[in-house]
Amino acid sequence: MTTPIGPELSAAWRELAGSGPEAEAVRADLLERWSEPHRRYHTLDHLRAVLAAVDELAGQAADIAAVRYAAWFHDAVYAGMPGEDEEQSARLAEQTLPACGVDGARVAEVARLVRLTAAHRPAVGDPDGRVLCDADLSVLGGTPGEYLAYTAAVREEYSHVPDTDFRRGRAAILRELLRTPQLFHTPLARVRWEDRARVNIRAELVRLENTAPGLASPQS
Repeated sequence: MTTPIGPELSAAWRELAGSGPEAEAVRADLLERWSEPHRRYHTLDHLRAVLAAVDELAGQAADIAAVRYAAWFHDAVYAGMPGEDEEQSARLAEQTLPACGVDGARVAEVARLVRLTAAHRPAVGDPDGRVLCDADLSVLGGTPGEYLAYTAAVREEYSHVPDTDFRRGRAAILRELLRTPQLFHTPLARVRWEDRARVNIRAELVRLENTAPGLASPQS
């Protein structure tokens, strides 16, 4: 269950965007979006976690303000449609950030960063993209209990998908992640989350295979 909004998110937004009437209107809209009842993982708690991870990685970014704006917008639109959700979230940033006094170049950068979170494949020379993508995936490197809560919430968001189909699709995603040479892009994120993330992912695969006969073994 998502914890209440609390004052810390509003304070973080105001530190970033100011407290003018336009910025306050955007803040209220974003918090309402992140609080939508159909969400189970992409909630205010996820927003908090990504913002906290961005803070941890802030020294690796070139434009930390753009990264923080992108964190606020990256799942602002969530309908369970990968790719389309990120596109709509980026468009929301393009439509609303100018009213907050954000200049056009930074608005374009925020939208670009939001779109990156659809695939989490930033270029080598893209420090801001690497920070945002690592922050978004930091949940993979959580404690075992945190990771179990994450997987349970993801399953709830896809409750409309039959169990067999979900497990098969989820296992394919996990195997693809394990084939990736490095899950995280910034040096600090690799140190903090890479090893734990791989343990968590392998453990989830074991659980999926033990409860869903017929899933192929992951490739090493």
